[in-house]
Amino acid sequence: MDATDKVRRVWDRSAPSYDRQIELLERIWFTGGREWIGARVEGRILEVAVGTGRNLPHYPAGATISGIELSPAMLAIARRRAAGLGHAADLREGDAQELPYAAGSFDTVVCALSLCTIPDPRAAVAEMHRVLAPGGRLLLVDHIGSTWPPIRAAQWLLERVTIATAGEHFTRRHLATVVDAGFEVVERERLKAGSVERIHARV
Repeated sequence: MDATDKVRRVWDRSAPSYDRQIELLERIWFTGGREWIGARVEGRILEVAVGTGRNLPHYPAGATISGIELSPAMLAIARRRAAGLGHAADLREGDAQELPYAAGSFDTVVCALSLCTIPDPRAAVAEMHRVLAPGGRLLLVDHIGSTWPPIRAAQWLLERVTIATAGEHFTRRHLATVVDAGFEVVERERLKAGSVERIHARV
């Protein structure tokens, strides 16, 4: 089984309990991240690794929304959520590392709490750049390696388990990846002892 298949199986198993588990973390660790995204999206939106669709309530009414998700079980929940919200979203099963869209197809690409588990984040960010139209914006929210050494050491120890079992990384940092892909960073903030990062970048 390759790394992508492992991640798919992990999220298929986690799908039924994911919303309940992430809700507490969003209140205490990722506070306001989804609202931050919702305030910045515009035009044709692509959400990479849409998960169970927890960002969908924060998108404008009538927005043109597409989404890609590796896990069929997570995707099924996202589709139900989109229908409940009245969003006519095009949500597809697929791999963030090989997006099934033409170059320049979107005005905004969103990726929230997902680059930590994508096996090749550089490939994924390069694909996000490819599918954005000129002037398009990238919005990332994720947990990353803390700026405080004791926390980063604990993250490194935790990774010894989570990378092997779930493909989840806690010490990755995405800023250099975004810049190397050709984006211009226009807004960036780090929160919670530098362990949470928000990046707004443009093509």
